[in-house]
Amino acid sequence: MAIKNIKDFSDKARSDAALKEQLAACMKVREVIALAQANGFDFIEDELYPPNEPQFTADQLSERMAKALLRA
Repeated sequence: MAIKNIKDFSDKARSDAALKEQLAACMKVREVIALAQANGFDFIEDELYPPNEPQFTADQLSERMAKALLRA
C-alpha cells in the first residue's frame, strides 16, 4: 500500500506545477517525506529505496535526490 502512496504522490507532482517545484527543491529524503505528508501521502523512508521500483523520474527530483533514490 505504501508503494502505491509513493506512486500517487509522484503522479500528483507531475500534474501539479507548484508541487513539482517543491519536490525538485528537496535536498533530503526527510524533506520529500514531509512534503508528501503535507499533501496527504504517507510512507516511510525505507520504501523509497531499492529493491523497490523507483516511483520518481530524474526530472522530478533534485540531482542529489535522484542520485540517492534512483541508483540501481
